[in-house]
Amino acid sequence: MATRYDRPGAPARFANAVIRRLAEAGLSIAGTRALAVRGRKTGKRRGVVVNVLTVDGVDYLVAPRGNTEWVRNVRAAGQVQLGPRWRRATTRVTEVGDDDKPALLRAYLQRWYWQVKGHMAGLTPRSSDDDLRRAAPSLPVFSLG
Repeated sequence: MATRYDRPGAPARFANAVIRRLAEAGLSIAGTRALAVRGRKTGKRRGVVVNVLTVDGVDYLVAPRGNTEWVRNVRAAGQVQLGPRWRRATTRVTEVGDDDKPALLRAYLQRWYWQVKGHMAGLTPRSSDDDLRRAAPSLPVFSLG
């Protein structure tokens, strides 16, 4: 597993914190959802804002910045809570294999490229299948449910 992590700068952390608080309050911006997961070291609940991709009726989480803290926490916990503070639903997660990622990454890029450009290992919605396969190990994807 590749360990790429595109660490966000201060402006991105600030913007993400604002958008996360809105999502926790039930206000979604462009499909954002609040995700909460237990920290693997502290056991405390950690929050982040994510885009939930739905393909063929299955929901997926894609980590455009790579092997982030929330990704490592999700791997350790095996489950997440999604939704606003008053209506969080606990859901089990399964990491998607690299061979199954290219179609999901393409769908994610088509939907949210405007938001994640520059963080998806150099990928664009027009990236070739070979480029998507090459980048797949550095972009964690989880199926929900």
